[in-house]
Amino acid sequence: MMEDVESSLLEDFCLHINTKISNIKKYLQLRKIGEEKCLRVLLQKIGKDVILLNDLLNKMEAEVNQQEKTKHMLQELQQAAERNLKEAQHLLEHIPPHLPKRTRSSVPVPAAKHGEQTKAAEPEPAKQPEKPKQVIKKMALITAEEFADVPVYLKGRLGRDQINAVVEEINKAVVGKYKIMHRPLKSLGFAARNLYSRFIEEETKDTKGEFFIVEADIKEFTQLKTDKRFHNILSILRHCQRVREARSAKLVRYIIC
Repeated sequence: MMEDVESSLLEDFCLHINTKISNIKKYLQLRKIGEEKCLRVLLQKIGKDVILLNDLLNKMEAEVNQQEKTKHMLQELQQAAERNLKEAQHLLEHIPPHLPKRTRSSVPVPAAKHGEQTKAAEPEPAKQPEKPKQVIKKMALITAEEFADVPVYLKGRLGRDQINAVVEEINKAVVGKYKIMHRPLKSLGFAARNLYSRFIEEETKDTKGEFFIVEADIKEFTQLKTDKRFHNILSILRHCQRVREARSAKLVRYIIC
């Protein structure tokens, strides 16, 4: 029996000595690794990676803590909202029946004086109907489909954008003319009165009820030049039924269609 105990102690002692020897060998191996240049660089890189990893873990830990705090705050808000909802439902279901209800008869109306009663009895004067706003007819822009149907000999090198730019300028002249025409004569200044007189003189039985301009209006209200290009565009507008002409001995009137 004694021999078995001594044998067990001897084995434990041998295991302990072998473990120590194994550890010493590992230490010596690691020491040699630190002395080799290529392995030293690798160890330095591993050390830096360990530091970065440690910083990342610290940040992650801080973020987790922040999220935990936010979670607790949201849970508290949810619980408070649920309590408020229950209280509101309880109040709604247990409204006291003796509370007075507001009626229209409970609102005091001040007594009117004798003179005020007479005024109230008098009917209000009827409002004069508002004058209808004068609508000025404008020329519609040329669409892509319409432009595609224009003959090539009319278009030449003109583009749809160029034609529509002239349309907008013609509309500007129409608006400028008929704003003056629709104003009371007494409100017009000297220059506007002269224009008004010319507009009236240019009216004929063919233009009655129509909106039209002449070249003088284009020069008055726009920067367009009434040159060959302008007249080519007018031909396209006539083809697209945007304008028609009413000619007399001395004047061409462009009537908006």
